[in-house]
Amino acid sequence: MREGFLLLGVGIISTTLSFAQVRKQFSVEDYKDIERVDVDFSVNSGSCFIKPNPTSEILTVYGNQDYDSYSHSFNKELLGKTCKINLALEDDKSAGLSKSISYRVFGNSKDEQSNIWKLFLSPDKTYDLNLRYGIGVADIDLSGLAIDKVKINTGSADVNIGYLSGMSNTVSMDTFYVKVDLGSVKVQNLNLSKSKNIIAEIGFGDLLLDFSDKNEMSSHIQGSVGAGNLIIVLPSEDTPAIIKINDSWLCKVEIAKSYKKIANNTFVNAAYSEDAKNLLSFDLDVSMGKIIFKESPSSK
Repeated sequence: MREGFLLLGVGIISTTLSFAQVRKQFSVEDYKDIERVDVDFSVNSGSCFIKPNPTSEILTVYGNQDYDSYSHSFNKELLGKTCKINLALEDDKSAGLSKSISYRVFGNSKDEQSNIWKLFLSPDKTYDLNLRYGIGVADIDLSGLAIDKVKINTGSADVNIGYLSGMSNTVSMDTFYVKVDLGSVKVQNLNLSKSKNIIAEIGFGDLLLDFSDKNEMSSHIQGSVGAGNLIIVLPSEDTPAIIKINDSWLCKVEIAKSYKKIANNTFVNAAYSEDAKNLLSFDLDVSMGKIIFKESPSSK
């Protein structure tokens, strides 16, 4: 590891977000030899935002907390051409199971609303993201970024992720993984991720996967649903797709009307072809929960 290429910034730069004063809390500067960035980020409560970075730093974190008022760990190292960053943020209170259940029943508390975190990523680097959220809300905009892998784990948080500006992932993504315990996750414009593999695990929470626009490449979607809900918005009818479901008598499954049954728990649309270059292939398991396939409004 070369000395001095990574800097921790504790801030004097401030701006406003949702009428709260935010300051730069952490930053990692770019270095010419860095090609990949692995970010392991966890936060137990608050409102979190991830967006493309308007600066040259490969990671910039802003917050509305005083630097000494919250617990945190921040580590970074250079291994070859990969920069590994670990950042964990915690307030003074534990986000345990009882607090998670309380959050789902009663909604945001004042504490969760007051903690604001903004993370910026560089569009010039390739990222592996491992994101863990406890309680609160998170908005993730990956527009125009180069994401090779993304893993999202939400306890009781409500997470919105997508490509809000309509700019797709600039590289082919290997894996898009999302795990929902008690919270909810909405993934919009998932086709723009250009992900080869999409893996979803739902416990008691809710997950929406929106494939409403045409897929450019083949994607394999694997999912398991415990007692939660999985809603999948299908693309237009000219996108080939096959659905295979392993269900039980305790669950509920709804298949879009335009799909026909070709085998036990196997459904295809009119455009289906086994060797299609942009095939969507669903392999799903459900025990006590619900899976609903909906047609995109644009395909009707």
